[in-house]
Amino acid sequence: MGVVNSNTQVGRLKQSRQAKSAHDRFLEIIVYVSMIVVTVLTIYPFLNVLAISLNDSVDTVRGGITVWPRQFTLENFSLIFTYGSLITGFKISVLRTVIGTIAGLISGSMLAFTLARSDFQARRFVSMFLAVTMYVSGGLIPGFILMRDLHMIDTFAVYILPGLVSAFNVFVIRSFIDGLPFALQESAKLDGANDFTIYWRVILPLCKPALATVALFLAVGQWNSWFDTYLFNGSNESLTTLQYELMKILQSTTTSATNSQDTANMAERMSQVSPESVKMAITIVVTVPILIVYPFLQKYFVKGMTLGAVKS
Repeated sequence: MGVVNSNTQVGRLKQSRQAKSAHDRFLEIIVYVSMIVVTVLTIYPFLNVLAISLNDSVDTVRGGITVWPRQFTLENFSLIFTYGSLITGFKISVLRTVIGTIAGLISGSMLAFTLARSDFQARRFVSMFLAVTMYVSGGLIPGFILMRDLHMIDTFAVYILPGLVSAFNVFVIRSFIDGLPFALQESAKLDGANDFTIYWRVILPLCKPALATVALFLAVGQWNSWFDTYLFNGSNESLTTLQYELMKILQSTTTSATNSQDTANMAERMSQVSPESVKMAITIVVTVPILIVYPFLQKYFVKGMTLGAVKS
């Protein structure tokens, strides 16, 4: 009798395991299918833009292009890169992105480290002052007057100094620092470290995830910015950015108004191609550099830094 009961229990256990295994497999299928659908919905628009940019301009007018060009050509890109000021704009954009990102990280992290110090008596006032700047702005005209009075018009500094400190980025880094044990700073002080040494050798290595996130925000903002060039450096061809030059190319596909011989020649060539193809080619040109940088920073978005790993 005991043997029969034992066999019955074993059979029920096997059935339960089989049922659970089937249930798990069903959930895995649902998860995989959902992820595939999300991936397709995410990648398809970019592939469609890439296909149109690589498709013959005249054929693009017919429509119906999905993820593969019907008539492959590089004419759209060659047309853009024959624009004389594009190389200068590319250099300025890269320069302002690198310098602006590094300067923004250093200034923002320094201020965040200061505000995270419990012995900083003005931390509450400064935090409130920064929070106000997130919701209240002086406006476009006062900002232009300020840049003019500071003699920053037609200078490279106008790309860096106005956005040197971002309240949002400061609060992001400060929140991360607040989560670190304050005993680390106290131990460093006991070892004779000053405030700058603590900031540079203790806090910054621990803040890599937050710094990487802020660095991506800063880099994307600097790389995509063109309106400040339009306001402050539009008349200085040696300081125009890539996005501003591409914006002028884009405008030349819809208007015949020109300000220079170079732009006039570009407008004449643009009149022979489809504006849609040129728009998509421009989108690829400004997107690819950020796509190249992103994989190097992505791991810090999902990977936490443990104290044990840092100590080693």
